[in-house]
Amino acid sequence: MEKSKNFDTKLIHSGEPHPRIGQAVTMPIFQSSTFEHDSETHYHDIKYARLSNTPNHKVLGEKIAALENGESALVTSSGMSAISATLLAFLKSGDHVLVQNCLYGGTHSLLTQDLLDLGIKSDFIDANDPKSWATKLKPETKMIYVETMSNPLLEIPDFNSVVDFARTKKIKSVIDNTFASPLNFRPLEMGFDLSIHSATKYLNGHSDIVAGAVIGKKEDITSVTHKLDHLGGSLDPHACFLLQRGIKTLAVRVRYQNESALQIAQYLSKHPGILRVNYPGLDTHPQHSRAKEFFAGFSGMMSFRLKGGLAAANSLIEKLSIPIHAPSLGGVESLITRPAFSSHGGASAEQRNKMGITDDLIRLSVGLESTEDLIKDFENAI
Repeated sequence: MEKSKNFDTKLIHSGEPHPRIGQAVTMPIFQSSTFEHDSETHYHDIKYARLSNTPNHKVLGEKIAALENGESALVTSSGMSAISATLLAFLKSGDHVLVQNCLYGGTHSLLTQDLLDLGIKSDFIDANDPKSWATKLKPETKMIYVETMSNPLLEIPDFNSVVDFARTKKIKSVIDNTFASPLNFRPLEMGFDLSIHSATKYLNGHSDIVAGAVIGKKEDITSVTHKLDHLGGSLDPHACFLLQRGIKTLAVRVRYQNESALQIAQYLSKHPGILRVNYPGLDTHPQHSRAKEFFAGFSGMMSFRLKGGLAAANSLIEKLSIPIHAPSLGGVESLITRPAFSSHGGASAEQRNKMGITDDLIRLSVGLESTEDLIKDFENAI
């Protein structure tokens, strides 16, 4: 579908088969692991579910690519499979990557443990201090990796500098755009090489599947796909169907979550029992002006600390009646967790302290419940 089409229209119609298969309005589920040969001459072209090329994979990939105006996209079995396949597609033993200093715990562990065991080294950088990046650049540096909004502190990197740095140094620029979603931010339009999503979160939006996605130029996505073919992290056709269905409501869901989260963040920031709120929509956020410049909305994600420390954090979570105490994010239900014991539980206490993730830090994913009810719930619990 043409790039000029409105985002909401792309959500519904981009990637859909024409003519429609069996005249079905909804894309059918091709629950088949393998397909008849059709003159394929290359291993990666064989039609087989593990090679992510069933009709469900192809239609979904085209839809996701259209959302960020990318040439191509790949869906994977999880956000971590998307991240690992992307990193391994462009990094080999002896290579080096520059990484934002606060990011999702699973990515942090992958870089500091698994990839290090494979001979791939990384250095952490302050994503808002571009002048310092060159001091950590090495001849073997092949990539710079950031998150649109860091998990869980909601820091926003200097996007323009990341893209300029990558182009100047001729390295890949990769960004995890999960927290923003394609509605709020489209990194490829700024010049990033690859955009990654945990599609488990906002893209699907219903907390019922685990999936991932990578978007970029066709050549780059082909490289990631071939790596994933060997790693085996393909998404099953039924999950493809659920993800495709979930994506169609992304705009109405995320717009509401943007609005609701902003109101809740404003309430919490003024509450005498709250020590600090991390939300890019607040004018107190250190990168608020950048968020206003680049984002269509500030997302449904925030983190905060109470003045009573860990005891107060535990008490609040226990007393809340609407947000569910559970990991993950981006669903229709509000979810609340302490990252030190969930998303970043795999990092050591020393590593978490370096990232600024204290034991009492609370992360909130705002769902689709009544904003008024959520605020009342927090008022009663605090």
